[in-house]
Amino acid sequence: MNKAVTDGIVFMPPAFEDGLDVWSSGNGTPGSDTYDGAVNAAIIAADQDFGGAMELQKTSSVQKLRYMGETPLLPGCYLKITARIKAIAGNLPTVRIAGWAAASNGNHVGGLAEVGPAATLENYGEVVELSAIVGTGNRGGVDMVWGAGPAYGHFGLDLTGANGGIVRIDDIVIEDITSAFHRELMDWVDVRDYGAVGDGVTDDWAAFEAADAAAGGRQVLVPEGTFHLGNSVTFQSTVRFEGTVTMATQHVLSLTDNYNLPAYIDAFGDEELAFRKAFQALLNNTGHESLDMKGRIISLSGPIDMQAAIPDKVVYSQRRIIKNGQFYAEDNAAWNTEAVTSQATYSTSNSLRLTGVSNIANIPLGAVVEGNGVGREVYVAGVNLAAQEITLSQQLYDAAGTQVFTFRRFKYMLDFSGFEKLSKLSLVNIEFQAAGKCSCVMLPQTATSFQFRDCYFTRPRDRGISSLFKGDQGMIVDRCQFLSDEDAELVANRTSIALNANANDVKLRDNRVTRFRHFAILAGSSNIVSGNHWFQGDESNDGTRSAGLVLTRTNCRTTVDANYVDNCFIEWSNEHDSAPAYSSEFSFSALNITGNVFLAGNVAPWFTFLVVKPHGAGHFLNGMNVTGNSFRIIDDPIDRVDSVDTSFADLDYNRVKNISFQDNTFGNIYHPVLSPMMLEFDQSTVASSWTIDLANRLPFGAFAQTVESVIPAGPLLNGAGDTVHAAPYYQAKQGPDSDQIRLRFGTPVRGTVTMRVRIDDPL
Repeated sequence: MNKAVTDGIVFMPPAFEDGLDVWSSGNGTPGSDTYDGAVNAAIIAADQDFGGAMELQKTSSVQKLRYMGETPLLPGCYLKITARIKAIAGNLPTVRIAGWAAASNGNHVGGLAEVGPAATLENYGEVVELSAIVGTGNRGGVDMVWGAGPAYGHFGLDLTGANGGIVRIDDIVIEDITSAFHRELMDWVDVRDYGAVGDGVTDDWAAFEAADAAAGGRQVLVPEGTFHLGNSVTFQSTVRFEGTVTMATQHVLSLTDNYNLPAYIDAFGDEELAFRKAFQALLNNTGHESLDMKGRIISLSGPIDMQAAIPDKVVYSQRRIIKNGQFYAEDNAAWNTEAVTSQATYSTSNSLRLTGVSNIANIPLGAVVEGNGVGREVYVAGVNLAAQEITLSQQLYDAAGTQVFTFRRFKYMLDFSGFEKLSKLSLVNIEFQAAGKCSCVMLPQTATSFQFRDCYFTRPRDRGISSLFKGDQGMIVDRCQFLSDEDAELVANRTSIALNANANDVKLRDNRVTRFRHFAILAGSSNIVSGNHWFQGDESNDGTRSAGLVLTRTNCRTTVDANYVDNCFIEWSNEHDSAPAYSSEFSFSALNITGNVFLAGNVAPWFTFLVVKPHGAGHFLNGMNVTGNSFRIIDDPIDRVDSVDTSFADLDYNRVKNISFQDNTFGNIYHPVLSPMMLEFDQSTVASSWTIDLANRLPFGAFAQTVESVIPAGPLLNGAGDTVHAAPYYQAKQGPDSDQIRLRFGTPVRGTVTMRVRIDDPL
C-alpha cells in the first residue's frame, strides 16, 4: 500500500532551491518564522554531494527546521522522514529527525514522541544519513508513535549541542513505507515473501515451511501459481490457497488448522487428488480424527485405491472418520468389471486355497469366485504368484478336484482392499452415487469395528459393501439406505447384493434396503440384525422371491429382531463349508428370530418366509427361537411360513433339539405352525387308540417328537356312557411322515383332551 500512488496524496516537501519561505525555524505552524531572508540560512545551488542544498548555522540551543506544509498522517499509514547532512565548519552538532503533531483543528497534540534517534556529526564533509518513522501504530521500527489523535504533522530536523557550527542539508524526503509493515498489518503472510517461486518446477518446500514459522497465528497465503513441494509440509497456521500445489504421492500435506476437504481441493485443484491427499493426511496424524467433506460432491472418474494414497502404510488402527459428503461416479470405462477364467484345483484338506492356478498373474485381489460347488460371495482374499495359489475368503462346499473358475472383480468407488488391516474407520453421512456404473465400498483385508452410519448407497451396479476376507470383524452398519439399481427388474433377474460379511460380531441396525437380490450374506456368527426394513418384491404375479438375509454358518449365534422383512425370506444354509455333511458340530443352532414383521404379496403358493438349506446330510435343528413375529400374505394365501430346501439334503428330524416356535401371528397362511403346540383333540367314538394327525402344523415339517402333557378336557366315557378314570401313554412319530401321535388307553374311551406336542426331544 502506498497512499501517494493509490490516493494521490503528496507527502514529499519541496526542494530547498524552490525557496525557504516554507521552511520554519519554529514548529512549522502558520505564522511561525521562516528561513527566508534569515542571516543564518542560505540556499547552495551546487553542492558537490547534494546538488541543491540548504546551508544553516546553528544559533539556538535547539535549531529547528520544519516544513510548513501539513503532511497528512492516516490510520494504518507509516511515513519515513529521511535527511542527509554534513558539517562544514565550527562546532559539530547533534542531529535528529523531528516533527510537530497537529490535530485536525490545528492544535498541538501533546504527550507524543516527536523526535527520532539522534546522531552527532564527527567529521567535516562526511555525509550522514538519518531517518525516523512516524505512524499511528505501535509497531516494531516505528520511532514516533502518534496514534489516532494527530491528523497531520510538520516534519524536519533539529540541531542540538554547541552553537556556531555550519551544516549543509540535502532536500528532506518524506515517503509512505506502509508496505514495509504489511506482514504485521495483514492477517496473512505470503509464501512468496519467503522465497516461493510458484513456477511448478522449483521446490518451494523451504519457503512454505518458513512462511508457516513466521505466521505467528496469522494465515499463510499461497497466491496464484503452481507451487511444487519436494517434501512433506505440515502447516500449523491456517492456509488460504489462491494457487495450487504439486507434490509426490509419498509426500504429505498436513493442514492442521484448517483440515477439511474444501481446503485440500483449493490446494490441489483436483477433487479426486484432493480427497486422496486429505485421506493421506488423516492417517498421518494431522491432529484431527475426522475428515469433514463439508458437503462437497466429488466426481470420480474411476475407483480410488485408498491404500495407494498412503504408500507408507498397509496397517492402521487408530479411530478415524470420513464424514459429510457425496461421491458421484462419472460415466467411464474405468468402472468396467474385470473377468478372468482360470483352471485351478481345490482340496477339502486345504479348504481356503486354490492351487495350481493358471493365469494367476491376471487374477485380482478381491475378485468374486464363481464355479461348481462355490457358494455365494466367495472372494479372492490373497494371491501368491510364486506358489500359484489363491487364498479364499470362504470354503467351497462341493468343488473338490480341478475345474475352470471365473473370477470377477467389481470396481468400487472407495477401495480399501490394499490395506492388510485398517481398523476403527467410520464413514458417516456419506452418499455413494454409483448411478448403476460401479459398486460402492470394498473393505480392507482385515479390520475391527469398521463402521457405516447414516450413509446412502445409491444404485450400486453390483455391490454396496463387499468384504473380501475379515475386514468386517465387528462391523457396524447403522441407519443406512441401500437403494437398488435393479428396482425395475424381476427378482429372478437381479444380481446385486447390498453387503456381505465373513467375520463375526456384525451389527446391522435400522437400515432400509430396496429390491436387491439379497440384502446381506453373513458368513460369521454372533450377528445382530435389528430394526431394518428390506424389501425385494417386483411387479409380477405369483413371482419368484429371493432371500433377503442369508446366514451361511450353522452355529450362527445370530439375533434377528424387530425387522420388517418384506417380500423376501431368511435363508439359513451351510454353503461355506468344505465338508457340508454333519460331522459332530453343533449343526443348525443358536438362531433367534423375534418380534419381526414378515409381509409378502403376489408370491407363488410355495413361497415361505423361513428356509433352512443344508448342503450335506445329517444336519438337524439344534437351538432355534422363532417367537413374537407377525407373518402375513396380503393377497392369495400361502401354505406355510417355513420350509426346508432339500436341493442337496434334508434334515435329520430325529435329532431336533431346543426349538421354540410360538407366540407368532399368521395372516392368510393355510397352516400356522407351532412348537410346542397346544391343541385340543376330540375323539367322538370309543377307542383304546387315538390317532392325532399333526400334518402341516409342526415347523419345518418336522416329526411329532414329544408330548409334554395330555389333560382330559372333561370326562372320558366308555361305550356305556360311564366316566372312566384312565391315563394314556403316547407313541410319537407315528404315520408314514412321523407327524402323528397315538394315545393308548387301557380301555376304550371317548372324549376330549388338551395336549402339548413338540418337534424336539427333552434335553
